[in-house]
Amino acid sequence: MEDDSFRTISQVAEGYYTEKRSRFIAYAIPVRTVDEVKEQLDIYRKKYYDARHVCWAYMLGSDRKTFRANDDGEPSSTAGKPILGQINSHTLTDVLILVARYFGGIELGTSGLIVAYRSAAASAIANAEIIERTVDEDITITFEYPRLNSIMRIVKPDNPTIICQQFDMECKMTLRIRKSEAESLKAKLLKVIRD
Repeated sequence: MEDDSFRTISQVAEGYYTEKRSRFIAYAIPVRTVDEVKEQLDIYRKKYYDARHVCWAYMLGSDRKTFRANDDGEPSSTAGKPILGQINSHTLTDVLILVARYFGGIELGTSGLIVAYRSAAASAIANAEIIERTVDEDITITFEYPRLNSIMRIVKPDNPTIICQQFDMECKMTLRIRKSEAESLKAKLLKVIRD
């Protein structure tokens, strides 16, 4: 996998696990920011207000450096860490996985809890569509109108997404392209602008 792409999920997926009458309901949710994580946690905590625990973990960013895990009252490292472990073993990012637990009346012990939370998280991931996204870079260029055709001849083959464009005597264009291709496109555009 190149360093300008990452794996995430396309939409919310559910998973289930049952152990000694305890039910574990898992959700894998695509998120991009810590604020989105908080919003989703609020939504699911309200939805599962009667669950004994709502444990979770998330991983954000193409560099996979922003992450957190929470045991929500379960013994330390028996819930959040195993959930995070599943995110890591599938090398996912921009994902929140939460698991609501309904207690079945029988204690599972620490190893039983670890297996249950890991299995519930794995079940949600197994039901998710995993997709690859690129890390993109935005390039903004300013040029004189007569250079428009030359600029477009360079832009078309690389096929970047045109984010915005203004055409006056001085034109401005913002393009979004895969990070690994950005330097090459910038160099070609600068050459046209400077000539």
